Amino acid sequence: MSTSTETAAAARDGTKAPGDESLEPQQIRIMGRASYFFAWLGGCVSIGTFAMGASVVETLNLIQATIAIAIGCFVIGLALTINGQAGYKYGIPFMVQARTAFGFTGTRLPGVVRAVPAVIWYGFQSWIGAGALNMVSATLFGFDNLVLYFICFQFLQIALSAFGFQGIKWLENIGSAFILASLFYIFYSTISMYGDEVSANLLTKEGSWGLPFWGATMLFMGIYATMMLNVSDYSREHTPGTGPGLFTIIYSMSILPATILMGLIGFMVSEATGVADPIQVFANATNNTPLLMTTLLFIAAAQVTTNVLNNVVPPTYALMDMFKMSFRPATVLVGFLAFATFPWVLVQEGSAVGLQIFVQTYSAFLGPIFAILVVDYYVLRRRTLDMDKIYDANGPYRGINYAAFVATAIGAAFALLFSDISWYASLIPAGLSYYLLMRHWPACQRFLE
Repeated sequence: MSTSTETAAAARDGTKAPGDESLEPQQIRIMGRASYFFAWLGGCVSIGTFAMGASVVETLNLIQATIAIAIGCFVIGLALTINGQAGYKYGIPFMVQARTAFGFTGTRLPGVVRAVPAVIWYGFQSWIGAGALNMVSATLFGFDNLVLYFICFQFLQIALSAFGFQGIKWLENIGSAFILASLFYIFYSTISMYGDEVSANLLTKEGSWGLPFWGATMLFMGIYATMMLNVSDYSREHTPGTGPGLFTIIYSMSILPATILMGLIGFMVSEATGVADPIQVFANATNNTPLLMTTLLFIAAAQVTTNVLNNVVPPTYALMDMFKMSFRPATVLVGFLAFATFPWVLVQEGSAVGLQIFVQTYSAFLGPIFAILVVDYYVLRRRTLDMDKIYDANGPYRGINYAAFVATAIGAAFALLFSDISWYASLIPAGLSYYLLMRHWPACQRFLE
């Protein structure tokens, strides 16, 4: 059956054919509340959360760290709800949503800011997942070939990605159950191994409820800052009937379990052993094979669920918008671009500084672009979009809206100036400058027609 025939048949049945994704307003939505919840649970498992938990050991006690993670997850849920409403209401993806603020040509800025880091993390996390599988193979079967596992692992993810949101839906539903079960087992093992040290040190520590505490809330929130930009790519797949309050609960409560378990595992292991990476601790626990295998398989599964949702969809839609590609060729190209990031170089100790600078640089643009999209949709357009104009390349949104570019630069400057609270610090300068420029800069007035 041809792709067009599959699409037509699916439309008649009220379903969507695998890989049938486009930039047009979404007509068939396949994710109910349960599927949407599990998609975010499985797709937001970041191995870096372990390190985030370890980083606050010196300033917070166990209770403060738990509350900081919970607050961070609630802020994430609120931000995702706010910026995802345009996609949910009109069925449009992030690249189309950005046209009203940045212009048809100008969307390349937010597209690149979101897509390039996603491709790089795609390759990086695939290398980590392949390393975990290779260690399982070497431990159980004596077969050690990291390069082969990386190639096979990457092709597996490319194949899964080609199924589009139909594949994402089932992958996340199944994968999230395994990930959650694994995390509970690893958490239980951590308590069993280091419970005495944890109770002696972390519960009795005074800690801080001041700036270090609030800085920690942003630390855990920052892990998901990229998702706050392109949340419309996912909300457009959610079935109608969910209000903003329930959306916030779905986002917050789906992200909370994995984030709080991983954060506290990293927190407790770091305090008990002095090693910030719990994976390294568990990998060396050769006398506990079940824990070792569970940890390694959890790492591999987490890379797949996170990559397919977080790191494939954004660059795929960016390629579709910029180069007028269809979904499946774009996903395959993204997968091959991940090879070209040379992840085996990124994991070398000598490259750590360069990778850190890269992360800090692109992160400085995330808050400003988020603020611009929110001000544009809620303040300037009062949550009302003209679908005819938003898809008219020769209409009022043609070209570049320089107000958005100037506001992004202003917000990024504040983010770099106040790096400890960069996301928060960039919001008001970017949002306010965008609003004032749109109201008083004659060259931008056509974007308000």
